[in-house]
Amino acid sequence: MWGTVPGPAHEPTSLSLQGPVKASIQERVLPDSPLYHNKVQFPPPGGLGLNLALSPFEYYLFFFALSLITQKPLPGALHIRTSDCAYFILVDRYLSWFLPTEGNVLPLLSSSPGAPSPSPAPRTPAMPFASYGLHHTSLLKRHISHQTSVNADPASHEIWRSETLLQVFVEMWLHHYSLEMYQKMQSPHAKEPFMPTEEHVLVVRLLLKHLHAFSHSLKAEQLSPSAHSHAASPLEEFKRAAVPRFVQQKLYLFLQHCFGHWPLDASFRAVLEMWLSYLQPWRYAPEKQAQSSDYQARCVSERWAPFVQENLLMYTKLFVGFLSRALRTDLVSPKNALMVFRVAKVFAQPNLAEMIQKGEQLFLEPELVIPHRQHRLLAAPPFTSSFLSSWPPAVTDNSFKVKSHVYGLEGQDCKYTPMFGPEVRTLVLRLAQLITQAKQTAKCLSDQCGESAAARPFLSWLGFCPTDTNGSYAANDLDELGQDSVRKTDEYLEKALEYLCQMFRLSEAQLAQLTLALGTTQDENGKKQLPDCIVGEDGLILTPLGRYQIINGLRKFDIEYQGDAELQPIRSYEIASLVRLLFRLSSAINCRFAGQMAALCSRADFLGSFCRYHLTEPGLADRHLLSPVQRGRTASHAQGPRLSLRFLGSYRTLLSLLLAFFVASLFCIGPLPCTLLLVLGYLLYAVAMTLLTERGKLHHL
Repeated sequence: MWGTVPGPAHEPTSLSLQGPVKASIQERVLPDSPLYHNKVQFPPPGGLGLNLALSPFEYYLFFFALSLITQKPLPGALHIRTSDCAYFILVDRYLSWFLPTEGNVLPLLSSSPGAPSPSPAPRTPAMPFASYGLHHTSLLKRHISHQTSVNADPASHEIWRSETLLQVFVEMWLHHYSLEMYQKMQSPHAKEPFMPTEEHVLVVRLLLKHLHAFSHSLKAEQLSPSAHSHAASPLEEFKRAAVPRFVQQKLYLFLQHCFGHWPLDASFRAVLEMWLSYLQPWRYAPEKQAQSSDYQARCVSERWAPFVQENLLMYTKLFVGFLSRALRTDLVSPKNALMVFRVAKVFAQPNLAEMIQKGEQLFLEPELVIPHRQHRLLAAPPFTSSFLSSWPPAVTDNSFKVKSHVYGLEGQDCKYTPMFGPEVRTLVLRLAQLITQAKQTAKCLSDQCGESAAARPFLSWLGFCPTDTNGSYAANDLDELGQDSVRKTDEYLEKALEYLCQMFRLSEAQLAQLTLALGTTQDENGKKQLPDCIVGEDGLILTPLGRYQIINGLRKFDIEYQGDAELQPIRSYEIASLVRLLFRLSSAINCRFAGQMAALCSRADFLGSFCRYHLTEPGLADRHLLSPVQRGRTASHAQGPRLSLRFLGSYRTLLSLLLAFFVASLFCIGPLPCTLLLVLGYLLYAVAMTLLTERGKLHHL
């Protein structure tokens, strides 16, 4: 595709168009957007490619808009706020100028003295919307070879730049998926044709904010049906038609694609905020009525009911899409919990849920007088020169408008799932269950982090971990983020659950049943129970709930090492070569003096107790074996008395010895006397532990 600037001297410049536009032009069918009417030029016979005849203003806007989606990504180490970028600031200023919120005419563009006023580009009529329930056929598409050329309506001169700017931005930033392409992309095997960047989404959100402020800046008298007459200025008509005529369908497909293909990580926050910005035009309306209370300030006015009804799928179907994403994310993460909280808070605004329910009731209303309705909508006015002149008159039948919206975006054969129906309510209950589980998990991880921090020895601050032969539970990023993140997660989830209960009228009894179904009750000692299991022939078998509890860290088994302690893998806090050397040395000693050690341990006096304390380990028969498969092999693992020197291969032990020798040197104690003192001290400790051990055995007897 090529873009050319009309003039005495110009060179063709490469211009990359979107997939749906390319496909339409290649089929020699004019794209639906009026932006391309009277601009597509075929080459002479034998020529290659196509040309677009653009005015200088259109040519600049095309490349300005395309630069957003063709830019090269910044280096990973370079982080720049999007709002501080020159491109973002330029978009904001362009939208503020060409989509003004005050006055009925656009501000005049400054020009040099004596320069002629620029003339608008030729205009062609836009195609009227087809009735709901009817598919677009080839008869509704105008062939490229039959493009009409009409003169511009003088009344539209003042807004042609605004129309062009909006259409170029929407076409370049949103029109990457036709309805047919989107339906094909629902297949899991479909290839990804286009994926927006986070910066792209942020700029689109800025566009939506300006559009809401622009479209809803009409005065109250201009909103009345009687104002829809020839007396309305072109700018006022453009305000009424901007969002539903140019933006709604393309934005819906854009959001559907993002919801289905964006990674399940925190970067989805950009898409989420863009969606929520579109759902709340009252936040950006220039005129805001003074409210007498906080409830009234949060309550959505009935003035916005038509917007909610005419954008029903934006609220309902995308909400279901968000539920499916939320059910697959880790809600223990503060960023994911924040996204659930944001959506729940927006949809829980007073009166909004009632408006959505009213819209669904209007859509599900049975058809009674459909022939008259279709005739009324299809009776479009004759083609004129303005984009807006073919805009159909306001339809007062709310049910018909809602159905036109749904069928226009999804097709006549769409299967609508009510947001407040049983299917979505089941998903909400599952989300409420996950929220409850995530709160329990966050609390459990917080407790574990606190316990591990309290039990951490002084040497761990020097980088040496304590000996842990059984391993520890691997927590998620909460261990690094700290207690403040745990508190935020709990607050977000608590408020999100409260908002969901308000929206879907969930009772306390239902929440109690969810908590009970999770099995989060505690035992007598206040510790968590084992994961949910059933008893089988070979022992305990995890249920699906038990697997979920383990995956999300809600419960766990107390796993202990059941093998030979001398044969454990070398740990990170041990010196590998020294551990292997000490193992060979202790094995040689055990092999050489096995008989003598067995004789000493068999004595019934204090010497026998002392030797048993050092040369034996608890037998496997005394341990609680969790795996039933190992029970038959217990006898084969029985070990006799033996010496273990592995503790000398630990960094912690060696560092303790070095510190002891260093402290002794400060008191002028040499290495040999220090060694004797250490041995004497250990002997006293061993005697005390031997006496305590024997006394404990007698007590148990």
